[in-house]
Amino acid sequence: MEKFHGTGVALVTPFKQDRSVDFDGLRKLINHMVDGGVDYLVSLGTTGETTTLTSKEKDAVWAFTAEVNDGRLPLVAGIGGNDTAAVTKTIKTFAHLGYDAILSASPNYNKPTQEGIYQHYKAISEAATLPILLYNVPGRTASNVSPETTCRLAHEFKNIIGTKEASGSFDQFNQIMRDKPADFMLISGDDPVAMPMIAIGAVGVISVVGNALPKLMSNLISLSLQGDFKRALPLHLSLIEFTRLIFSEGNPAGVKAALKHLGICGDGVRLPLVPASEALTAKIAEQIQKIQG
Repeated sequence: MEKFHGTGVALVTPFKQDRSVDFDGLRKLINHMVDGGVDYLVSLGTTGETTTLTSKEKDAVWAFTAEVNDGRLPLVAGIGGNDTAAVTKTIKTFAHLGYDAILSASPNYNKPTQEGIYQHYKAISEAATLPILLYNVPGRTASNVSPETTCRLAHEFKNIIGTKEASGSFDQFNQIMRDKPADFMLISGDDPVAMPMIAIGAVGVISVVGNALPKLMSNLISLSLQGDFKRALPLHLSLIEFTRLIFSEGNPAGVKAALKHLGICGDGVRLPLVPASEALTAKIAEQIQKIQG
């Protein structure tokens, strides 16, 4: 599955002033990604504010993304939740052409045991016709998918092809790399640690930063995958402050402020999220100008 090596971008969902989906903004964003050289797109992950979209809106976004992409890049659909029956039903009925895989976050709020997480993904694997990428993000879900559970799933279900790891634990990353099947992909779920994760064997990143700065992020990941860390390091360091800023008031408020500054789409988000503050927006704009020279 080398199509998922490199830079994936978890797309934001642009909104109009009335908070309806801004499909013109989404078109500009997708073309911005293609022009920026990213390797694949993730539609309606956490960054896409999926939990505040209706089923009809999700279907419209998935269909529109595939239409605009027109086969230029591989596509991944974010389909997750904390009701296994509902998730598997959505996956069974997911019929959008042009998608290559499904990214599914572990259940949030319920705080299942490791056996519960295993059974959740087992049900997803059995329901899916597309390959599955696990997504471990304990900061949002309040539970961790252990390395043992990740590798158990990887060994037992051939259509579970990788994991987006956002635990922040290099001990966990190391264990996954040691114990996973050879072709199972470890993917960074956090921009700031993508380069060092690649150094231990990760195949790339699913990025938030890439929404705003796709060329820079793509170059950083490409150089890292080539083992050219001497040239990758300055790019990595140049993004530290920008990355800190865009996450400081929550995701995707910060990156949407960056996208507004770049003229890609507006900065609107849906409650309970609120747009980035004026002070933060100004700092983000300053960082973009500094990065772009």
